[in-house]
Amino acid sequence: MPIRELPPVLVNQIAAGEVVERPASVAKELLENSLDAGARRIEIDVEAGGTRLLRVRDDGMGIACDELALALARHATSKIESLDDLEHIATLGFRGEALPSIASVSRLRLSSRQRGAGQGCSIEVDGGGIGEVVPAAHPEGTSVEVRDLFFNTPARRRFLRAERTEFQHLQAMIERIALSRFATAFRVTHNRRSIFDLPAAHTREEQEARIGAIAGADFVGGALCIGHETAGLRLAGWISRPAFSRSQPDVQHFFLNGRAIRDKLVANAVRLAYRDVLYHGRHPAFVLYLEVDPARVDVNAHPAKLEVRFRDPGAVHDFVRRAVESALAATRPQVAGESPAVTPAGGAGPSLSAGTGQAAMRFAEQAATYAALASASPQQGPAPAAEETASLPPLGRAIAQLHGVYVLATTARGLAIVDAHAAHERVLYEQLKAQLHAAGIARQQLLVPQVLRVSPGEARLLEAHGAVLEQLGFVVEPAGPQSVAIRALPALLAGVDGEGLLRDLLADWAEHGVSDRIGQVLDAALATSACHAAVRARRDLTPREMDALLRAMEATERADQCGHGRPTWIEMSMQDLDRLFLRGR
Repeated sequence: MPIRELPPVLVNQIAAGEVVERPASVAKELLENSLDAGARRIEIDVEAGGTRLLRVRDDGMGIACDELALALARHATSKIESLDDLEHIATLGFRGEALPSIASVSRLRLSSRQRGAGQGCSIEVDGGGIGEVVPAAHPEGTSVEVRDLFFNTPARRRFLRAERTEFQHLQAMIERIALSRFATAFRVTHNRRSIFDLPAAHTREEQEARIGAIAGADFVGGALCIGHETAGLRLAGWISRPAFSRSQPDVQHFFLNGRAIRDKLVANAVRLAYRDVLYHGRHPAFVLYLEVDPARVDVNAHPAKLEVRFRDPGAVHDFVRRAVESALAATRPQVAGESPAVTPAGGAGPSLSAGTGQAAMRFAEQAATYAALASASPQQGPAPAAEETASLPPLGRAIAQLHGVYVLATTARGLAIVDAHAAHERVLYEQLKAQLHAAGIARQQLLVPQVLRVSPGEARLLEAHGAVLEQLGFVVEPAGPQSVAIRALPALLAGVDGEGLLRDLLADWAEHGVSDRIGQVLDAALATSACHAAVRARRDLTPREMDALLRAMEATERADQCGHGRPTWIEMSMQDLDRLFLRGR
């Protein structure tokens, strides 16, 4: 066929294929327009999962009557006018494609009244055919009514799911946007039945109430509120304690400059921060907000703007991982009312030390460290007398050991039960990590270098990350035009497959620009050593040994879980015990 221009309606329908996938996609575009207009209250009315009707009404700045038809033209926008604006975009939408794309596959009615205007106006579009602008009674703000989605593209309509499924997608989208803008109130109805009505949330308590309504009260009840800022990056929000985990990554919300995104780089950073405190196969829950200079991120990398590109992905990855790790490091027994890990979202993150006081220990002393508890001399006589309840340490005083496995301690609130092996394992693990950090990673030269072939791209990655490899204990040298030789490995990993590990590093660098692969393998080796060295079950501990373990837990980061993510202790308050025994009833 000869080359020719496509009809405008067909162009809009093709564009709709990128922007409009289902009713949830329509809701996303309309809600983002409302938020960009400064809306403080948004009402969403839905029928038949959004296929029959999706109406979004806001109290934003509105649209002038003489601009109403222009709002339905392709690439017409009030949000940018130059390349410089595009490189510093701070609004949620900016390309001017949403309304004409939606209108090309639905029956759309756009009504608005600009703030301060005497009257409003309305315009209708039927499958791309634009009508006339007519006066209409309307409060200040804008309403967009979308009916019969995909009525003129039956092939697209057949790909829609059942009404219930479509509404679940739509509700999830609205909830994500509600989490991104606490200052805006949201009301949703489906088939004229109220689904939720979220008032504006300005205080931390109100914000946590909204998060609880969306992510669940259990998440909020066990969450840590974090805040961390450095070098133009700021992270705030809520992360779950390791004890609260999910079988699926379904409670993971991340917002960049107020925009909900799905980013592999950020997800990987959070996953690494939880790697040695979360039980195998479980997923953390979080609601996190990252603020970055708009010039340092490209939000125009995805048609639906769900994915972004960072100018310096390594710095962002490291910042997010360290911020979450800092908060998790304080998950240890604390005095009632004390919560150093829980900080206001607008404040600075907790300043945490190594906690164990072992950072200067030499590796030659590892054997003594492993055996510190196990070799303690037995004590004669009864256990030390209990102190006044108010002055008890966070884990109290040991009073007994149950079947050589659990340490029982009396605390200010009631009874603490400690898994001695799991707790000792965490203490030793953190000590070994501190030693490794202080002493550096020792190398072991290979008698026979491992030679592997690499592509030109992989060779460039190895050259660019040569300093990182050296710090991690690797010695990698060119061995030919397309091959390298591994001449040394970290001493702790002398038995691992060096070639496989190096290829994994290359894959991570190619995918994310950063890699913590070696750190994970080193941590796994240290965790195994700590597990083997920790006190075993069925070993009777003396009162002094039990109290020494409790005090070590109180001074150890992440002491609430062992290296495998299992809990190390639980506490039962006097109220819990009274309920068990029906006291006071």
